[in-house]
Amino acid sequence: MPTNDRRLDPNAPLPGPPDPWAETEMPSRRDGPPWHMTEMIEAEPALSQRILDRLAADGSARQLAQVARQHADAGHPVLFVGCGTSEHGALAAAAVIGEALDAVAVPAASVQAFEASLMPMHGGGLVVGISHEGGTWATIQALEHARAAGMTTALITASRRTAAAQRADIVLETLEIDQSWCHTVGYLSPIVAAVEVAAVFDDRSDVAPDVRPVLAAGLEAGAVAAAEAAATTLAALDRVVVVAGGTDQIAARELVLKIEEGTHLPAAFRQTETLLHGHLAGMDDRTGVAVIAAEPLEAAARASRLANALRAALELGIRPTAILTAPYAASIPDELTPGGRIVINAVARNVGHAAQALLATAVPLQLLTERMARVRGVNPDPIRRDDPRYLAAAAAGSPTS
Repeated sequence: MPTNDRRLDPNAPLPGPPDPWAETEMPSRRDGPPWHMTEMIEAEPALSQRILDRLAADGSARQLAQVARQHADAGHPVLFVGCGTSEHGALAAAAVIGEALDAVAVPAASVQAFEASLMPMHGGGLVVGISHEGGTWATIQALEHARAAGMTTALITASRRTAAAQRADIVLETLEIDQSWCHTVGYLSPIVAAVEVAAVFDDRSDVAPDVRPVLAAGLEAGAVAAAEAAATTLAALDRVVVVAGGTDQIAARELVLKIEEGTHLPAAFRQTETLLHGHLAGMDDRTGVAVIAAEPLEAAARASRLANALRAALELGIRPTAILTAPYAASIPDELTPGGRIVINAVARNVGHAAQALLATAVPLQLLTERMARVRGVNPDPIRRDDPRYLAAAAAGSPTS
């Protein structure tokens, strides 16, 4: 039966992992918003602080930081792997921890989990899996492959009882489970875990990361209203192209996945220069454009090129939308985003540049998707697997099929 069993307190902990471990079942069906996804987004500011506190207290973030430093200093590879939302979490963790490591010779990198399971690997090196529920087949394969090659393995996951965790030497346990299959907590959790690992390299107790204000900013009334305006623009179109550069490319890829999972609209990612190079030929006034700009490094140059991309879109009759931090909002004129813009004025404190960008855009991209789902009359929680055809498609793609 459809329900609206709303969890009223966004500050309350989410349900923890089952014991014994079992994969989550399809989210309970609701007959309208708030969806489970809605509540997960609202829970993220408080959730983030709990994850930071937990990983600092149990010592797992420090353990991973020390091992990553040892491998980087020895010139060994430090790889992050994942699939789907967790692949974007792996990209984010590589960016955040890699920046903190500052390893020039062998920088931290991210590899899609299945591809990592096929790579030649040799003793010496670290492979860190990202898997919210710890059951992703390709990530398990990558960890097994790395361990068989004599590499150190680690995992950022919700529970150390998962199948993937059994293949990891180090487990960072976030403990709280995303209640929607259109994962939002599943994206943010490894980013926050990576922030705590990165903080170890600073090693000063007076600079603990403070990420809650920037996440809460995405839920302020003005940001919500802006998300609703942009969602109304995008939801009426045939497809969406998400445009970004720098670290923002990670958020852009996640927004593409969220739009397709949660609203059933086709979507694609384009790096800013790639879009301008040739992909405009495949776009018209039935194409939505969403720009993401939060990367603090070289912001002036990035803003200039993004503005050019927006002008090009306007020439095609497109009404672009944007997710921007305050510096970009000041540099990119309002008239270039007639479809609406979400502006985040707050910043995370005591985090690196990569984390700054990723945290600023996490809630806005998720809220934009959730509001698009409302406009389109779609429940985002089951990612369309409540339709027997899509459930069968998912089963057909399983490695055991």
